[in-house]
Amino acid sequence: MGQLAQLATADNSLRLQREISRLAAMPEVRSALDWFRDQEAEFTRWQMEIARIPAPPFGEMARADWLAERFRALRIGEVAKDRIGNVHAFRKGLGDEVVSISAHIDTVFPANTPLNIRQQGTKLYGPGISDNAAGVAALVAVAAAIEKFLLRHERSLLFIGNVGEEGEGDLRGMRHIFTQSAWKDRIRSSLVIDGAGTETIVAEALGSRRFEVIVRGPGGHSWSDFGAPNPIGALGRAIHLFSQTRVSASPKSTFNIGVIRGGTSVNSIPESAAMRVDIRSSSTAEIDRIELELRRAVEQSIEEEELRARHQRDSREPPAWLAAEVVVIGNRPGGELGAQARALEIARAVDSRLGNSAQVQRASTDANIPISMGRDAIAIGGGGNGGGAHTLQEWFDPSGRLLGLTRILLIVLALAGAPR
Repeated sequence: MGQLAQLATADNSLRLQREISRLAAMPEVRSALDWFRDQEAEFTRWQMEIARIPAPPFGEMARADWLAERFRALRIGEVAKDRIGNVHAFRKGLGDEVVSISAHIDTVFPANTPLNIRQQGTKLYGPGISDNAAGVAALVAVAAAIEKFLLRHERSLLFIGNVGEEGEGDLRGMRHIFTQSAWKDRIRSSLVIDGAGTETIVAEALGSRRFEVIVRGPGGHSWSDFGAPNPIGALGRAIHLFSQTRVSASPKSTFNIGVIRGGTSVNSIPESAAMRVDIRSSSTAEIDRIELELRRAVEQSIEEEELRARHQRDSREPPAWLAAEVVVIGNRPGGELGAQARALEIARAVDSRLGNSAQVQRASTDANIPISMGRDAIAIGGGGNGGGAHTLQEWFDPSGRLLGLTRILLIVLALAGAPR
């Protein structure tokens, strides 16, 4: 970076720090921060309420209803649900541009998962209590503070509880917001609240591609049809071959076989078998390369299984062929913000003001959609501490929630522009 560019960057950083200091000193903002401190019991109640409502992928309706009711009770502005289940509350600003603040309302857990949500001491426990009941609680808390203390903003604010962040949801909620909603061209910046913590700023979107591999065959009886090509055998060969794929350390790339299913009984040659595969990388080229290795492994495993069957069965019988299908079931685009992106610079200025140490990280979040489109977006936690995400032992500790909410509020006001 040249000397003039360095001076310009330093000057911009100084201006932002002064603006954050101005916002933090406003009487109504100080009142909102004091209110955060006094409302922890209410925030905990909201968080436990939302976590007790099942919200599996494509089954988020009950949570959407809860959030819409909460927004209406706050009188935050126009409240509505769109056709795919996103909930939004729109608070009008002085101009046409919009800042979105979102938290996903879905979980990874199937509909029949026991939701034993409980409080032990100050800690909260149960599936989804941190990811993302903590984020939803923070979203509601910040919306409530802005309305209660009549905080003004130049750009309009769009509070979103979105569907489809987890698993097979494939970011469908945010895809809809940025491609089909009435605000798709008006959103200037986006703040995504995901999980707990204050130690990270996600400004680099981790790309991922997910597949279902299905192998089909003639099936048969384990005795009378012995030697027929076996879809499970072919799938096992494919897993063995694919697991030897070399991956890049820089850029970091990974793959995972997360689900396997097939067969009907121990004495039946299955008619089908399937697996689900997840590939991730910060490089689209690496994802493409690993996908090609997956397809090659499947193709080779089919050939080897059919060759085995040909040798094992009576050669006078016609061969019974296998068929394989590799279906894309998820595709999350990657990307990253520039070092001088406004949302990132504001988050850093707020952290500097609060004495909070946060690292820029790459992850797969709802921010993938706007970042991949070249839009200004970051994802941060809602404060507190959490762990055990995506397990039945998930937990949340509200210690530090005040810092998280203060951080979010100041970032939102700086992004939206508070009139002097």
